[in-house]
Amino acid sequence: MPSRKKPISKPAQRIRILVAKPGLDGHDRGALILTRAFRDAGMEVIYTGFLATPEQVAQMAIDEDVDVVAMSLLNGAHMTAFPKVAKLIREKGGGEILLVGGGIIPDEDKPLLEKQGITGNFGPGTPLKTIIEHVESVVSERDSKKKR
Repeated sequence: MPSRKKPISKPAQRIRILVAKPGLDGHDRGALILTRAFRDAGMEVIYTGFLATPEQVAQMAIDEDVDVVAMSLLNGAHMTAFPKVAKLIREKGGGEILLVGGGIIPDEDKPLLEKQGITGNFGPGTPLKTIIEHVESVVSERDSKKKR
């Protein structure tokens, strides 16, 4: 008697994430580490590289149909660059794209960024697992709300 094969379950949709350095920030070691960590966690990763303008980041997010934009800045421009990317993405119809911030962000700026839809706002030394779990849980929560 032939053995019955179990049906192959459809794998969960991979999270598409854009890692971005919006603006003038010449340090990308952290972004490259995140890029590899997201990839190793099973996500599909796109990296903008250096010197992407907020307009370019927003357009890439829409063109690449990403679930998440993870932005990193170390130069203190997070209060201008991150909200500008968020505004442009919303204007282009990407209101469901999760925005995650990271870099050198003073604690007093974090609630202001959160109010503008930029979550996480992780600093140096944050365990990669914490960042990955944040992305996975927020995307999962968003997707479950869509199904309702």
